[in-house]
Amino acid sequence: MRHALLGALVLSLWFLWSCTVSPGGYVRQTPPPVERSLTAGLVSTGAGAEGNETATVPAAVRLKPVVDLPPVPPQAQVPVEAKAAVTAVKTTTVQKSVGNKPAPRPPATPIPLTESSEFAGRLREYTSESEEAEAVAVNAGKATALAQKTIDRVLLLLEQSQERWEKADLDGALALLDQAGGLTLEIHDGPEVTWQREDLRFIIAKRIVEIYAARSAGAVGLRSEIPLSTAAEVEAEIRRFQNQERSFFLSAYRRSGAYRPMIVELLREAGLPEELSWLPLVESGFNLKAFSPARALGLWQFIASTGYKFGLKRDEFVDERMDPEQSTLAAIAYLKELHGIFGDWQTALAAYNCGEGRVLRVISGQQMNYLDNFWDLYRNLPSETRRYVPRFLAMIRIIKEPEKYGFDLAGEPLDEPLAYEKVSIAKSMRLADIARRLGADEKDLERLNAELRLKKTPEKNYSLKVPPGQAEPLLAALENIPAATRTAVAQTSGSVTRHQVRKGDSLSAIAARYGSSVSAIARANKLSQNNFIRVGQVLTIPGTAARAVAAKAAPTKANTVITHKVKAGDSLFQLAQKFNTTVAQIQRINQLDGFLIAVGQVLRIPVAG
Repeated sequence: MRHALLGALVLSLWFLWSCTVSPGGYVRQTPPPVERSLTAGLVSTGAGAEGNETATVPAAVRLKPVVDLPPVPPQAQVPVEAKAAVTAVKTTTVQKSVGNKPAPRPPATPIPLTESSEFAGRLREYTSESEEAEAVAVNAGKATALAQKTIDRVLLLLEQSQERWEKADLDGALALLDQAGGLTLEIHDGPEVTWQREDLRFIIAKRIVEIYAARSAGAVGLRSEIPLSTAAEVEAEIRRFQNQERSFFLSAYRRSGAYRPMIVELLREAGLPEELSWLPLVESGFNLKAFSPARALGLWQFIASTGYKFGLKRDEFVDERMDPEQSTLAAIAYLKELHGIFGDWQTALAAYNCGEGRVLRVISGQQMNYLDNFWDLYRNLPSETRRYVPRFLAMIRIIKEPEKYGFDLAGEPLDEPLAYEKVSIAKSMRLADIARRLGADEKDLERLNAELRLKKTPEKNYSLKVPPGQAEPLLAALENIPAATRTAVAQTSGSVTRHQVRKGDSLSAIAARYGSSVSAIARANKLSQNNFIRVGQVLTIPGTAARAVAAKAAPTKANTVITHKVKAGDSLFQLAQKFNTTVAQIQRINQLDGFLIAVGQVLRIPVAG
């Protein structure tokens, strides 16, 4: 009995140990071979090593598995060579494990592929392409990174240059800008970097010209004389003035008398060199209504956008580009701005002709000496500008020493300076009616008020210029001067008439009204191929003087007025032809703003007697 209890206790302890080792509970393991000399009462279940002998356990302590487990297969016979290899690996692994650190896992051996394998060929091709793409990507990334690093260095130099400039160290600032400009030449990469490089070069060029301008203005001021060059280009322009352009030069010189005293006075007030008062001789020949192919207008040849920038008004009635005083003030403001940018008058004059943006782009493209020699810059400018500056310098040399170049300017009669009084009015009146009431010359009024596009005052406050002593008589006679009509047509001399485009006008209707043709009007006004016209535009109508007089807006005598119901296909032009009248008369009597009529509409038609 004592032995049975002892055996049960030992089995219980063994069972508890098994549960501790295997968290899942009782686990069937491959039993070791049964020993023949077992301790009495302590045996293991399982097959013996030999025969089918089975150890017995007392029934009171025999354990049963929770589930029936499948029989354990017999152990496979492992070759001796494999056992040796495993033993060697284990031995090596144990030797490499130091300080309880796990030894590194040996690299996996790739599966060998034969040369004839299709998969192996594709794999090698894919691997090669991937490696090439990876190499290209790595190189591109390195190039972009290098370019960006260079850009950062340029930006740092710009910042340092700005600090030097603020400390009045102009030479140090220029040296840093030169260094930054050199670095931009090392930036070579794709479009994303290219535009950054060009922007940096533009900024560097602008900073350089600003520093030179500051140095020049601080040293000699704005009133320094314009240098008289003896370059070959200037000598060539002098010869042109002496020969084929001599007549132009002398006539422009005579016209300068009317405007130059006013221009010189304004230049002195602004602190600019008086030589600039001769610039209109090159620009327009001192012709107030000079109009260039580039659509520049007036003494100083402003295009509409630049004139607007410097305060010149332009609307249906007035274009101040033809106002001598206002356009001179705008030109002075523009020239001061250009001199502040470039620092010398030759470059400023080039920019006045072709625009400061164009000159700055040329400067930014220069590798060296971009400001040391103006004539290096000059050769990269547009062809017109390449003649413009030498032409101005040649004209200044002739005016300073006329006898040297074969001119007798002292004997040339100059036009009288403009003299006038200003009257503020708010009534639209034709200059012809004003001149008739005042007993003045209409041509004088037109010359004094050349900015009036339609030869009539606008329907708002306007300072009208009149001959001296005529201001008070005009104010007294305002009530007796008829108001100008909106449809007035200004007739010029000879066989030319001018028509102001109204809402609803078309070239075909205008041509029919004046007995002209669409092609003739288009050619006379240099219209584009689509013959586009706008409201307020003044068109030149070619034709005979008799047709121009007949085309005036005054209605003809009409004995009767009939009514007509508009039918499909009717137009004002057809109705005017049918009833021997004009489109204007039909519009006026029916109060039509344009040419649109509707089917079923009843129109009143004046019929000539």
